[in-house]
Amino acid sequence: MEQRRAIRIPKFRRRAEARPDEVLDAALDLFIEKGFAATRVEDIARRAGLSKGAVYLYFPSKEAILEGLVRRAIVPIATQALSSAENYEGDPRLVITMVLKMLAAKLNDPRLLAIPKLIVREVPGFPELAAMYRREVLDKVMPVIEKLIRNGIDQGYLRPVDPHLTIRSIVGPVMLHVAMAEIFGITPPDGFAIDRLIDNHLTILFDGLSAPDGAKRWTSS
Repeated sequence: MEQRRAIRIPKFRRRAEARPDEVLDAALDLFIEKGFAATRVEDIARRAGLSKGAVYLYFPSKEAILEGLVRRAIVPIATQALSSAENYEGDPRLVITMVLKMLAAKLNDPRLLAIPKLIVREVPGFPELAAMYRREVLDKVMPVIEKLIRNGIDQGYLRPVDPHLTIRSIVGPVMLHVAMAEIFGITPPDGFAIDRLIDNHLTILFDGLSAPDGAKRWTSS
């Protein structure tokens, strides 16, 4: 009996530790299938194999579940981008290329792509989500990228542009690409095509951003 209990206790602990992710996985499935507004907390609980009360132990509301999904999926990407850009010395185009291609690889996962789609759809009616996304992602990433661009200008790699506004030029086309697909249903003939979008974007971006002191044109490949 004691041996059997010794086996069961770690299993229970592992189960309890896994429950928040089980809730988030179930919620993501339902948000994709039914949409955020049409999904109830009891639906999420049923899909996760838990009681409604158990879900509330981890997430006090459906909105908190959505925040949890964004935090779980997007914050690690921002952290990875920061680790590449912080304290970097050299041609900033290399870091920008690496970060955007990393983002493209992540967005090729349909379940991860569902998160920015949810953000685009739900942020207008959910200001707390926008505040959380700004706090957890934008306020951390933007100063680092701005410094990266400023250093690139000082070192002669980039034209003398406004670093703060240039961030919008870097991320704007990616955000618009997701919004056009999600809001208007407009995609390239071969589907979402995020890899081609990034390559196309980098060519246009760097042809305009690079300092004009050399004859070699930028290519993303």
